[in-house]
Amino acid sequence: MDFILVLIACSVGAFATVSIMLPNGLSSGGLTGVIRILQYFLPFGFSTMYYIGALIILGVCAITLGLKEAKKILLMSIMYPTVMLFFEKMNFQLLEEKDMILAAIYCGVFSGICSGIAFSRGYSSGGSDTVAKIVQKRLLPHVSLSKLLMTIDVSVIVLSGFVFGRNIALYALITTVIISKTIDLILFGLATKIVQVEIITEKPGEIADYIMKDMDRGVSIEKIIGAYSGKEKQKLLILCSPREGILIRQHVAKADPRALVTLIHVDSVWGNGHGFNDIDKE
Repeated sequence: MDFILVLIACSVGAFATVSIMLPNGLSSGGLTGVIRILQYFLPFGFSTMYYIGALIILGVCAITLGLKEAKKILLMSIMYPTVMLFFEKMNFQLLEEKDMILAAIYCGVFSGICSGIAFSRGYSSGGSDTVAKIVQKRLLPHVSLSKLLMTIDVSVIVLSGFVFGRNIALYALITTVIISKTIDLILFGLATKIVQVEIITEKPGEIADYIMKDMDRGVSIEKIIGAYSGKEKQKLLILCSPREGILIRQHVAKADPRALVTLIHVDSVWGNGHGFNDIDKE
């Protein structure tokens, strides 16, 4: 099932890039934007260059973050550019004529669907999110992952503006925003961007280690007693993004299949130094 869903995700994402973005001369953030810029200077096909870029990130990820993290991006690092090559051979364009506004919108929607499906199954394409993790671990451990990711994407978009012109950069910004909103919509419908995850488990140590070390999130643990059984268990409390909530649920399912996981949508969270909005700001 994972393979089929990831194949669907790659097909939708490759279609967005090859059949919408490239024919309309647009760009984007992340690895796609980097390859788009390099293609302007180098005489190679987009899918070929994307393949090389994805494999480079995969190798660096395996070295710096470990094989466990590399496994999360392995499948899409190979499948995505392969499907992209297939769409290049088809030479199909969605829009009948060049329209940058429609292209920016639909490219964002289809790319967001691709990422949303992949994230919901615990996979990643190995783009700017992986690069952000590498930078955080090796260079800037005190900077939050979300800020690094935003900085990388914005930097690529700004650089696109110098190469292709300001208008292209602005269209790329629209595409990036739509991608983000579509991912949220795929994962949790019209829900908020912050969720509270509660886990009642008999293996709190293993799960807490995963949350703190692999996801770089804080976790609280409290003792609870079941009214029916009278047994004492541990409850873990985590505040995170919807995507991280999905990853936590998938890990818990493997670590403790008998655990109880509750996910609650949160409107707002304030807390200085915790990666959320500052508590002293309006």
